[in-house]
Amino acid sequence: MSDVSQYGIDKRLVKASFDLSAARYDEVAVLQREVASRLIERLDYIRFTPQLILDLGTGTGGNSKALMQVYPKAKVISADLSTGMLDYAKRNGSRWKRWSGRQRFVAADMEQLPFADASVDMIFSSLTLQWSQDPELVFRECRRVLKPGGMLMYTTLGPDTLKELRHSWQQADDYVHVNAFMDMHDVGDAMVRAQLAEPVMDVETLTLTYEHVNQLMRELKILGAHNINAGRSHGLTGKSAYQRMCQAYEGYRREDVLPVTYEVVYGHAWASGSGMQQVQDGDTTTISLNQMRMATHRGR
Repeated sequence: MSDVSQYGIDKRLVKASFDLSAARYDEVAVLQREVASRLIERLDYIRFTPQLILDLGTGTGGNSKALMQVYPKAKVISADLSTGMLDYAKRNGSRWKRWSGRQRFVAADMEQLPFADASVDMIFSSLTLQWSQDPELVFRECRRVLKPGGMLMYTTLGPDTLKELRHSWQQADDYVHVNAFMDMHDVGDAMVRAQLAEPVMDVETLTLTYEHVNQLMRELKILGAHNINAGRSHGLTGKSAYQRMCQAYEGYRREDVLPVTYEVVYGHAWASGSGMQQVQDGDTTTISLNQMRMATHRGR
């Protein structure tokens, strides 16, 4: 099923999925924390002091916490489509009394932001854009709510993400099992059409490793990254199809582990000025899941 219509995303299902995953999300969100951390590190190289930051797709609130640490005088709006995630983030945030008055929580659809024009200084969004069918609309909304000279920083996922799982499912049946992700250049074109200024992009490949594909499938379920495409099977996936997928995935096994590829796209742009789009070739980094967990643990 290669028809693009098979990859349609139902936002109601996205919201319901993340509502259910909120309580356990942080147990397995290793990659999400790592990518957000790398995006936050890039702020060190940008001379910018925002007073009001929109954390778009805040999830369980960890990124808002980090942003308040980087910008101790800034206020943060933690926004998410999932009210379950927001409720969890509120409970998380209530433990940090020193941030009282600096943070508020808003249920928001990134394609229809409930904020006034030119109202925020910076938008930070990590691994959220891929849940939109219309990135250009999201970028236009970001440009609308950013103040003149305001900055957008984001990450999203590129088409090589979960490529091993996608190919393995294609050997098992004819349904869509893995979301489609937009190419970096198409995302960049959407930024330009949205009239964001001086867009800069680059891409990086991260590879996690697992002992068995069952581990990956379990973690994707806990993360709320369910198959919500229009072309999915609307019944239960048969045991035989699942076994065929697992068998096909074994063809990727190297050094007794299975690789899982994530193509991470980084981007930033401004709400005013002019400039040419810059796209840089990325590099490839291979990180075992245990190494990333250890690094994340050390950083706490």
